Amino acid sequence: MGKSLFIAEKPSVAQEFAKALKKNVSRKDGYMEGDDVIVTWCVGHLVTMSYPEAYDASLKSWRMETLPFIPASYKYEVIANVKKQFDIVAGLLNRPDVETIYVCTDSGREGEYIYRLVEQEAHVVGKNRRRVWIDSQTEEEIKRGIAEAKDLSAYDNLGASAYLRAKEDYLMGINFSRLLTLKFGNQVARCLNEDRGVISIGRVMTCVLGMVVRREREIRNFQKTMYYRVNASFALGSGTFSGEWKTTPDSFYDGSPALYKENGFKKREDAEALIARAKNEAERTETPAAMEVLSIERKTEKKNAPLLYNLAELQNDCSRRFKISPDETLRIIQDLYEKKLVTYPRTDARVLSTAVAKEIDKNIKGLLRYEPAAQLAQEALDMGAYKSIAKTKYTNDKQITDHYAVIPTGQGFNELPKLSHTAAGVYDMIVRRFLSIFFPPAVYKKIALDLGGQPTLNEATGAQNREHFFSNFKILTEEGYFKVTGIPGANKKKTDKSEEDGEPKEGEEEENDLRNSPDLQRLLEELKKGSHLPVQDFTIRESETQPPARYNSGTLILAMENAGQLIEDEELRAQIKGSGIGTSATRAEILKKLVTIQYLHLNKKTQIITPTFRGELVYEVVVASMPQMLNPDLTASWEKGLSYVADGTISEDEYMKKLSDFITRRCVNVKGIEHPEAIRSRFAGVIPFYRKGA
Repeated sequence: MGKSLFIAEKPSVAQEFAKALKKNVSRKDGYMEGDDVIVTWCVGHLVTMSYPEAYDASLKSWRMETLPFIPASYKYEVIANVKKQFDIVAGLLNRPDVETIYVCTDSGREGEYIYRLVEQEAHVVGKNRRRVWIDSQTEEEIKRGIAEAKDLSAYDNLGASAYLRAKEDYLMGINFSRLLTLKFGNQVARCLNEDRGVISIGRVMTCVLGMVVRREREIRNFQKTMYYRVNASFALGSGTFSGEWKTTPDSFYDGSPALYKENGFKKREDAEALIARAKNEAERTETPAAMEVLSIERKTEKKNAPLLYNLAELQNDCSRRFKISPDETLRIIQDLYEKKLVTYPRTDARVLSTAVAKEIDKNIKGLLRYEPAAQLAQEALDMGAYKSIAKTKYTNDKQITDHYAVIPTGQGFNELPKLSHTAAGVYDMIVRRFLSIFFPPAVYKKIALDLGGQPTLNEATGAQNREHFFSNFKILTEEGYFKVTGIPGANKKKTDKSEEDGEPKEGEEEENDLRNSPDLQRLLEELKKGSHLPVQDFTIRESETQPPARYNSGTLILAMENAGQLIEDEELRAQIKGSGIGTSATRAEILKKLVTIQYLHLNKKTQIITPTFRGELVYEVVVASMPQMLNPDLTASWEKGLSYVADGTISEDEYMKKLSDFITRRCVNVKGIEHPEAIRSRFAGVIPFYRKGA
């Protein structure tokens, strides 16, 4: 009987497979071997696509006449600095005594590509090949993956999409970078005072550059508008609360051109006139200033725990909480995965699979050994909501492609002391998000008041006018899942405007949180329609419209995930289904590359992202030559196309034909540009923002 060969993506993963196999293996150079098993590993990619000069030495020189470069067949080569490990792996794959190959590279498109390239270049034939697909590196999951391993051919479509993704990036990068460098490189170099200018173009990274530049220009071109809101302070018992004026159909100001939206004035004088009208009416009737409670709306609102983490959501939260880059977040979560603490990190899903949901109590029970959340885990078990989690929004097989959400495995706790402070914080975040879905919703009681002044006769129209002030309150009556995650804003400093519960955004209604005002809460509960409340004072709040916020590293990842839209609402993001720009596995690396090649600047302290002078010049070049590369919808459609290949909806040949046609058309168009020096007029609009005195 022949041996089984297990090939992992890296040595640490191979070690876990060796442990799970429970075989007596001895360590060799680049592999481990026992009586009937061999375990070896790649070290990431061992094989790469060859540069054009491998096809023809003359292609090493960049010349217009050689573009577009689209080979009829593609060449690959072993990466020089890992050739030793490739030779070891290739030798093992072709050993006569190896009967079955278990492919244990990462369970995703890139892991599939890593193995298939090795097999291709090692010229493996006549072997039984099985694909191990796992969601974590626990011993139980590894054993399950081996027992349920499918024939590798079941993943041929995924492999085809992996090859196409690489060809797409290769062809766009080589053709468009050479094309635009030859056409516009000298103009860019002159503007940067450099000897030569190389323009780097990529399918995804150029689109991301465009997103950041467009946002920066929105901010530059933004014209602030001052507006003035009127507040009244009302007495209730020994306390006070405020109400904000808003125009209504019976307001004197309904439809007035003096208004800024429905709750402000363009000029301070008009806000002052409103206050004067209210005060004059009190003086005319010789009564203290007071307003009548015209309506009271009391309702209960439930807030469910958010969906589980996928990689993009984690990268966004880590950027905000720990001020670390998406690349660093991925590195930390990958380490947690390899330490068996969490499930597979490179996932777009935010839900559980039905199969996992049926056994989710194992993960919860495991967390009884995680001291910071042990009591919460016990409560989750005692409440029993986990038994029906498969029937909730937190379980949905249709929203899962390769892997379910990132959750704690409930294992690997011996590794916790080795974690850095930040990594421990990231793990705790994942644990709490996970446990929160087994707790009931938080419950708020909300109270909305409409308070009206004295009706006055409008002599011009003959109608009765009345000004209204509105107050909104919320009281947390049941903490629900907040017991796990903490109450939003509870520990927030007044100077911190990055979290929830800060100054309301333009157009939002302000809510008064009554958590620290039990007496006022009681009086509001007793308040009845028709009551009159004394007005203590009127104030004018001077406000100004705000430009859109700059992307930070986390919000940019979210915008990439949603095809260029920064959708801040957590529940709305969950409803949007489709491929974004790049994948969960590649987005952090794309952002890192844009910073490395100095197209974008990342402030490490704040994680705010801005374009550089170089980046804006390249943006102008792309706008003038191939603006399609800046279209997030088009970029996302390429990614969607790859997913269609992976699920067998379209063929590899169909996709390749569309890709070749796209590249050929772009090359023809750019070659036809007759006066590349005209780009300098576009550069002129950028220069003043980077050169003082220009």
